[in-house]
Amino acid sequence: MNIPNNLKYTSTDEWVKVDGNIATVGITDHAQEQLSDVVFVEVTVSVGEKVAKKTTIATVESVKAAADVNMPVTGKVIAINEDLPQTPELVNSDPYGKAWMIKVEIENPAELDALMDAAGYEKHVQE
Repeated sequence: MNIPNNLKYTSTDEWVKVDGNIATVGITDHAQEQLSDVVFVEVTVSVGEKVAKKTTIATVESVKAAADVNMPVTGKVIAINEDLPQTPELVNSDPYGKAWMIKVEIENPAELDALMDAAGYEKHVQE
């Protein structure tokens, strides 16, 4: 299982890459392993929309199950990965790269403090 050290993680298997006040969000390698072969991704928020922490931002469906993707931090959506709905298999092959889902301008940077680092997330997954 791949858990990059430069990311933050949620207990519901989302990852966040922070670059200044911009957060890029996707689902973890562990989440895609649990789902198996991803066949459908729908991002349910729009550019310009303000999204609160814990709000559902996307749905991911696989041959085994469906899962909601939740917002790790409050922010304004500034970009959506338009390629992902046409290539949902990227969630399996490149969960931390080409399978990013949205980018947001972080409204409250203090919310990042509630997220786990790589070691904390690894421990969470093993429990």
